Amino acid sequence: MSGWRGLAAIAVPVAVPAAILLIARFLGLQAATLPPADAALAMHAPVLVLTVSALLAAAFQRGRVFFALVTLAIAWFAYRTYLGRGLIGFPARAVFVSLCIFVPVNLAALALLRERGILNLHGLLRAAVIALECGAAAWLVASGNRETVDWLYQPLTSLPPSGLMSGSRIPQIGLLLMMAGVATAIVLWWRSRSAIDLAFAGATLGWAIAAHGLPQREWHLAYISAAALILAVAVLQDAYRMAFRDELTGLPARRALNEHLARLGRRYVIAVLDIDHFKKFNDTHGHDAGDQVLKMVAARIARVRGGGHAYRFGGEEFVVVFSGATAAQAIAHLDALRMDVASHGLMLRATERTPAQGHARPRKPRASPASQTGGKKLSVTISIGVAERNDKLATPAAVLTAADKALYRAKRAGRNRVSR
Repeated sequence: MSGWRGLAAIAVPVAVPAAILLIARFLGLQAATLPPADAALAMHAPVLVLTVSALLAAAFQRGRVFFALVTLAIAWFAYRTYLGRGLIGFPARAVFVSLCIFVPVNLAALALLRERGILNLHGLLRAAVIALECGAAAWLVASGNRETVDWLYQPLTSLPPSGLMSGSRIPQIGLLLMMAGVATAIVLWWRSRSAIDLAFAGATLGWAIAAHGLPQREWHLAYISAAALILAVAVLQDAYRMAFRDELTGLPARRALNEHLARLGRRYVIAVLDIDHFKKFNDTHGHDAGDQVLKMVAARIARVRGGGHAYRFGGEEFVVVFSGATAAQAIAHLDALRMDVASHGLMLRATERTPAQGHARPRKPRASPASQTGGKKLSVTISIGVAERNDKLATPAAVLTAADKALYRAKRAGRNRVSR
């Protein structure tokens, strides 16, 4: 079951940008058959998508996405101005090679940078870099420096392009930067599982496909629009995550729990789980160690069987909701979860305490006796209270309150147990 969940955790996020790119391909093919009047109207689609996406990024203060959209907007303007007929003439060749270098470099750099907002010094510096790039491209066009442009178009390898890139007009240096940009964003997403990091990979790929389709107008406008839409959707996904996901544990947070409770049917079980002696653990080992405990316990609760949905309720408390289950069925799975947590334990990272503040901070690894905090495996247990909906407990709020009372009975009975 956990294997399927892990696969879904990868496949579902990837499906969003992949679906947008597939739709772009379909629309690009359909746009080629539009009457002239409709085709002229379709040319404004990238402007609309880019504008709405930029406003969305600005509203949520997502500076990385905002400046990525600025980069794509400049690329679209350059296409409309210089590349509508393909690589005919020196200005078109100079503009195209500049875009093939600067667009993937900008998207990769923005993926690597931390989120800093828009209207501040960081935003000003990022805008200044984009302006300098535009200036460099304009200088290259105005100077008529054919030697430099021809050098940038020189192949990096003698091997002919193959597969999808056969017949592409993208210079090899641009192709290399595009692949590096996609790979960079994917690695960042793999580490962070952030929708915005994955969107940078999708946007870079969308731009690469748009550049590959030069000079097909419909192809270019479809994939530029797709790249912008991927970034906009990622902003909404990130906003949802912030509102409905707990940042520390990755579990759905209390707001998501409230929505789940509101749509429950007539048969369900609610369990409230609490980490035993958590305050004492925090006071003894520090808050960094406490965070390790919360993440470890949350990871195991997330894998609870029996169709249970786990949430972080607050502090060291968690809630698991079993829809369509009886208390006896839920207790069997919860007891297995309790034993799993108790047997797993926790190997603490080496820490040292800050006397003035009482917090733990990482220290350089060194040989230490097993009795010290660093590298010591500690036992962690949880107590669980369970309640089932019935005629007396007719609402989710009542069942949740009853489960909370059952939790305290488990605590009074000695902890590390399940109580009804």
